Amino acid sequence: MSIFTVSGSPHVHGEENVKKIMYTVVFAMVPAMLVSIYFFGIDAVRVLLISVISSLFFEWVIQKYLLKGPVTINDGSAIVAGILLGFNVPANIPAWMIIMGSLVMIGVAKMSFGGLGNNPFNPALVGRVFMLISFPVQMTSWPVAKPLFAPQLTDAITGPTALGLLKEGVDAGKTIEQIVSDPQMPQYLDRLLGNMSGSLGEISAVALLLGGIFMVYRKVIDWQLPVSIILTVFAVAGIFHLIDPQHYIEPSFHIFSGGLMLGAIFMATDMVTSPMNMRGKIVYGIGVGLLTIIIRLWGAYPEGISFAILIMNAFTPLINNAFKPKRFGIALKK
Repeated sequence: MSIFTVSGSPHVHGEENVKKIMYTVVFAMVPAMLVSIYFFGIDAVRVLLISVISSLFFEWVIQKYLLKGPVTINDGSAIVAGILLGFNVPANIPAWMIIMGSLVMIGVAKMSFGGLGNNPFNPALVGRVFMLISFPVQMTSWPVAKPLFAPQLTDAITGPTALGLLKEGVDAGKTIEQIVSDPQMPQYLDRLLGNMSGSLGEISAVALLLGGIFMVYRKVIDWQLPVSIILTVFAVAGIFHLIDPQHYIEPSFHIFSGGLMLGAIFMATDMVTSPMNMRGKIVYGIGVGLLTIIIRLWGAYPEGISFAILIMNAFTPLINNAFKPKRFGIALKK
């Protein structure tokens, strides 16, 4: 006689697991890590190591001594969060500030909600925004990029970002032509390759794209979400540029400057805090893109991707509910 065992879902199994997915993301971030080390040297290594080690430490301490449950630091999620936090800060930020950011990221944004899979907001962005609000001077003091093997042509220690120069110029009443002709403004190729001031992970669009393509190939992320963010920013920025090209810069500037590529590829695509349904992902991406360009054009900050993603994280449950697929076996209404 056959005995059938009925168990709870899920019933579909695959080769992927949390650990494999997380280390795939880590591998996808290697090009951006190498670029940051090339342009910022030992400081980039220092920031990334402190961020990753402190993230692992806080998760271990909280799970072992506060939650008194299983320790899961080997699943790779704390490493991913640590690298992303390091990617979102300047290379010259003090070590203790990184540790504070890691504590908020792991302790408040992740473990207080029950750990991986339960956090409503992207932990790395919560840590980054905490640091931006708490340490605004240090978080907006950008070291000048100095390629390791290139002649050092400047003695400047810090310098403005491309978005910072744009914001300052617009606020001062300058035209776009005057702003882009500023000697400090990074050229198009520099913005693509990473030879400019900025946070560690945002400077090289090419490195980020390589990582994104790899994750799409490995089916870790869906390409529709980051593309919907980028296309929305491009479309809205393009409309305003066509209306008034003297006061609104051409849209590719917004794509390849600041943290848009980093946020769209590595942070908005977080499986836990982004919608599950494809239509929901596209709506979510459009929302992130709209909020980002609104903050950039009219907000107090030159950058807006972090705030945009966190705001849309809050809408994720509503989006999931609005685009909930029909359960299998439920007849369609006539």
